[in-house]
Amino acid sequence: MAMSQQQRDEKRRLKAAKVQEEDLRLKVRPGTKRALLELMAWAGIEEQGEAMTLMIHHMHGLGPSGALPLLEPPRHKYKVSQSVALEFSRKSMLMIQHDPGDEVISPVTNPAPH
Repeated sequence: MAMSQQQRDEKRRLKAAKVQEEDLRLKVRPGTKRALLELMAWAGIEEQGEAMTLMIHHMHGLGPSGALPLLEPPRHKYKVSQSVALEFSRKSMLMIQHDPGDEVISPVTNPAPH
């Protein structure tokens, strides 16, 4: 006789408890999802959970020196263009001039040795 849905669910719960299985939930944005799908396609993996499990185990196998660089979040580098720097300087000078009593002190780039 076939098991009922309730019996199948209970069997699944017991098996998950026995092997200490735990759900990990992950919310991602479209770019992350796209990257995961590409990785899965490259490896011929169809299940997202399988892909993530394999990635975790392979990264762990790299040890701290190999895995830590892969876990550093990307940092955005900002470079202020010459035109933006000049505009900022110009507007800063205008603001200083509008407030009497403020002095303009230029930074010293190469202080002379004593």
